[in-house]
Amino acid sequence: METQHMCYLDSGCSKYMTRVKSKFVNLILKQEGHVTYGDNNKGKIFGRGTMGDKNNFLIHDVLYVEGLKHSLLSISPLCDKGYQVTIKSNTCELRLPNSHEVVLIGKRVNNIYLLDISHPTSIGCLLTKHEESWLWHRRIAHIHRHHLNKLISKYLVIGLPKLKFEKYHICEACQKEKQIKHSFKLKNVVFTSKPLELLHMDLFGLSRTISLGGNYYALVIVDDFSRFTWILFLE
Repeated sequence: METQHMCYLDSGCSKYMTRVKSKFVNLILKQEGHVTYGDNNKGKIFGRGTMGDKNNFLIHDVLYVEGLKHSLLSISPLCDKGYQVTIKSNTCELRLPNSHEVVLIGKRVNNIYLLDISHPTSIGCLLTKHEESWLWHRRIAHIHRHHLNKLISKYLVIGLPKLKFEKYHICEACQKEKQIKHSFKLKNVVFTSKPLELLHMDLFGLSRTISLGGNYYALVIVDDFSRFTWILFLE
């Protein structure tokens, strides 16, 4: 079960910041100086990244500050992005830009306002068009963006919104699944002591070129010691 991630809505800080490393979707660890607290004490910045839930919402440019007692959600960057922050006597609300839709509701605890960013009221919270487009890419079985653009342009799927993809963005899951080989360092030492002690085998096909025997598949066997190779064609 997903745990709560409570953030203080803070008008005094200029950046999003947290010490909860597990809440980052991606994090680049790099010392970038420090932040100064209200009592003039300083906290070291050990990285920055994206925080939230890939399926719901993301908050970018969050500082990872070790030793920070609480996660802080800065008001000024939210307002710069067009979000509407409404503070009432007992609650606070975050609304989408140019919309009255409430995406986060916080509560007042004593004299501060707390928001649980792990449970938004809408999946659109802090979601950019770029992230939304790749969310649809994942929803439709990681379809290639060219095919998805065709579905959009020809109105082939009811309810599919008009989306635009960044040209050089790479889907991490697609990259891993379609990777056909890993690179290994060359070895000058043969660890086998006799033939047939270790065999390397690879089955490949469907080949574009048919063999002389009318086959489209082949099994390749390489002996590690002698490097003798067998190629067996298969139907």
